[in-house]
Amino acid sequence: MAKGMILAAGQSTRVRPLTTDLPKPMVPILGKPLMEYQIEHLARHGIKQIMVNVAYHHQKIERYFGDGHRWGVEIGYSFEGVMAHGEVVPRPMGSAGGMRRIQDFSGFFDETTLVLCGDALIDLDIGSALHEHKTKGALASLVALEVQPVEVQAYGIVVAEPGGQIVSFQEKPTPAAAKSTLASTGIYIFEPAVLDLVPSGQVYDIGLQLFPQLVADKLPFFVQNRFFNWIDIGRVSDYWSVLQRVLRGAVAEVDMPGREVKPGVWVGLNTSIPWDQVAIEGPVYIGSSVRIEPGVSITGPSWIGHGSHLRTGAKVVRSVLFEYTRIAADMRFFEMIVSPEYCVDRRGDTQYRGDETAQLRWGDARA
Repeated sequence: MAKGMILAAGQSTRVRPLTTDLPKPMVPILGKPLMEYQIEHLARHGIKQIMVNVAYHHQKIERYFGDGHRWGVEIGYSFEGVMAHGEVVPRPMGSAGGMRRIQDFSGFFDETTLVLCGDALIDLDIGSALHEHKTKGALASLVALEVQPVEVQAYGIVVAEPGGQIVSFQEKPTPAAAKSTLASTGIYIFEPAVLDLVPSGQVYDIGLQLFPQLVADKLPFFVQNRFFNWIDIGRVSDYWSVLQRVLRGAVAEVDMPGREVKPGVWVGLNTSIPWDQVAIEGPVYIGSSVRIEPGVSITGPSWIGHGSHLRTGAKVVRSVLFEYTRIAADMRFFEMIVSPEYCVDRRGDTQYRGDETAQLRWGDARA
């Protein structure tokens, strides 16, 4: 079949504060880490040996996923960093450099490998993508998605010949300057020989260095134009949008947990909700051990993480509450992501708990 590689060593500064204490692949979607959906998808398509390169907050990824047996796969980790002055310091090797490091260490990449960036939800038909890769005799393939002309300036754009051979790239071009509407999705298929082109022991990037090298050498490097769901979480605003789509049921293979107690409203175990004294309009998921007081209003799509507490008169509209979040009485949270420590609106503007200038009041439900 093929092997898998998940790129998970980046710092992900653009989605702070979500990644202040969490690596981006561990950011939750409906209570599950983003990377868990990727591993489930790989396993579903028969990819059972998966390497993950890690650096920032690497222990959180390793402790959660372990050896992968819960998902019926084998997972290995390659830590990129050093010990300096008694502390472990992350030093990512770049996407290509990290793969070359694994190859130099063990020769793991001895067959076709599917490479995923650890920051997107996908439902790609992997079997079909691998078949096209092999049929074309590709050394490397890049899976792309057609975007609207007005959207090209948000993506890396792939320019290819009619047969699919890639001839150049454009990084976030204006619509007028764009030579294509094919956006790179960060999903690649490599033959082992690709890594021979990557220098050992150096920071080396797939998109910025390896791909231009493949183009310059006119090697068999093809784009695949596929139709599938690819939901990239590049910014905090993307995260909010993703959760809205997921809660509406617009993303395949992402199921709502809990029990549906009335149309569009799911709950976990051990909740305290006075149903005749609250107004809840789905789609809404309410996690286990959530306490909702009389007079609360929740408008979906919304997700209320387990252990949260909504005080009397609180109003939550199209928002996400992380685990153990307490919303103060009569507070109105509109299109926001809220944790016990901070809240972020859909544009990415952040307020922190304890900031006396903040108009909203919330906190930790465990306090």
